[in-house]
Amino acid sequence: MEGYKGSEQGENYLMDVKKSQLISPPAPKQDALDELDSKVKKYLRGSGADLEGLKDKKLRGQLSVREDLYGKSAKAAAKAEKWLMPSEEGYLEAEGLEKTWRIKQESIVQEVDILSSRKAFDMILPDLGPYTLDYTSNGRYMAVAGRKGHLAIIDMHSMDLIKEMQVRETVRDVAFLHNELIFAAAQKKYPCIYNRDGVELHSLKEHGAALKLQFLRNHFLLASINKFGQLHYQDMTMGEMVANYRTGLGRCDVMQVNRWNAVVGLGHSCGKVTMWKPTSSAPLVKMLCHHGAVTALAFHPGGHLMATAGQERRIKLWDLRKFEVLHTYTGNAKSLEFSQKGLLAIGNGSSVQIWRDQSGDHNYSRYMSHSMVKGYQVQRVAFRAYEDVLSIGHSMGLSSILVPGSGEPNFDSWVANPFETARQRREKEVHSLLDKLPPETIMLDPTSIGNVRPEKKKERLTKMESEAEMQVAITAAKSAPTKKKTKGRNKPSKREKKKHEGIARVKRPFLEQHIKDEQQVKKKQRISDDLQLPKSLRKFVQKPE
Repeated sequence: MEGYKGSEQGENYLMDVKKSQLISPPAPKQDALDELDSKVKKYLRGSGADLEGLKDKKLRGQLSVREDLYGKSAKAAAKAEKWLMPSEEGYLEAEGLEKTWRIKQESIVQEVDILSSRKAFDMILPDLGPYTLDYTSNGRYMAVAGRKGHLAIIDMHSMDLIKEMQVRETVRDVAFLHNELIFAAAQKKYPCIYNRDGVELHSLKEHGAALKLQFLRNHFLLASINKFGQLHYQDMTMGEMVANYRTGLGRCDVMQVNRWNAVVGLGHSCGKVTMWKPTSSAPLVKMLCHHGAVTALAFHPGGHLMATAGQERRIKLWDLRKFEVLHTYTGNAKSLEFSQKGLLAIGNGSSVQIWRDQSGDHNYSRYMSHSMVKGYQVQRVAFRAYEDVLSIGHSMGLSSILVPGSGEPNFDSWVANPFETARQRREKEVHSLLDKLPPETIMLDPTSIGNVRPEKKKERLTKMESEAEMQVAITAAKSAPTKKKTKGRNKPSKREKKKHEGIARVKRPFLEQHIKDEQQVKKKQRISDDLQLPKSLRKFVQKPE
């Protein structure tokens, strides 16, 4: 009997387990639904409209249909993300007590595939350095400039040299324009623009001896800062000079563009960082960042984070929404650069460090480090778009290292296509010219574009202006025509009385405003008098009735 009971209990237990399995949904399906909900929230256009308070039935119906459409489009985008964004970034992971920054480039190159291993190289050019470089927006082409006049364009996919030339004068910086067909070089006397075949197209003599160049892709503006501290903006479509401003802070050789809002940031020798737009002769922001000269500057792709380095051996991270310091680190930097995924490259001397935000609170820590041959001096570091590659321009040539997790793994072919054909490039050039933004759209907060501008408060008139307006109103009231009424109601005394009533009616708002202003002045004066007295004696002051 006991064995029977035990077997019966076992059967009941199995039945309960089967029932629980039937009732509870499978865990993978529930996880997939949760993941889909989180992606739908990402694609929704903010919170839904409150339709319960609307009294208009027609408007409520139209808005409900639109809200349903937004929800369906967000759900479709979340489902398509699985196929449109199949790749995910991967970072170095250490085991046990191992540190990722101790892993050498040789070890990384041995572990990656053959195509990725070819992206790490050293190009020794000892005679024409130091070198600086720039990439196109899709990361396929690299422009190289040596201080002693060496210019070259390289296809980074096939590693073919497209064009190489010697201009026989000092070259301080290089920058691609809207695509790889045209690039600008900051030479000894003024910047020059060349095409892909090395033919000089223009010489921008108005810019003077430019030290740094930056191109604003969405606005087709070439910005330069020369050795006299003059900031120039030139429109590359029409060729006209948009703006020319004096910074008033002396020589400046640190320049970077915030890609989020197209504001140009300048680092000065007095420790200040200024931010400019072409439609304002005064800087939008002027902030004291360091006690020494600013040596490097970089903006996060999100637009709200800025990294600066000073000669007093400090590297600071700034929150541009509040203009406050988030973190301060000890170290020098000749060049700073943020990657597409937020990694920060710091080049100084013969070493390069890559920092990563591990926790998500912008508290960066060392992620990777790379040391070159002793004596090499880093001039420029630049991440290659859509690739886990960091390029280094130094005094003895060029170097390229692998940085896992630095590049965006999924590219949008409508924004930047690393594999675009000649036909696609032509189409993109036409569309970008049609979508060109005017310089007036550059501002600190680009999300405010399209909003309704609030009404400005009316400026208070001075005493003389208010008196003049009152006299004009009185004159108009005196000369106002009067209606001719019936006999007995059109006496001269009644007409004169109505005229005086009209004048008094016109003067009343001016007199009321004058009394109100006098009361505010007396109130402010009384408050200031009370503040001058000690706190213990203010209660004995006789208040006016």
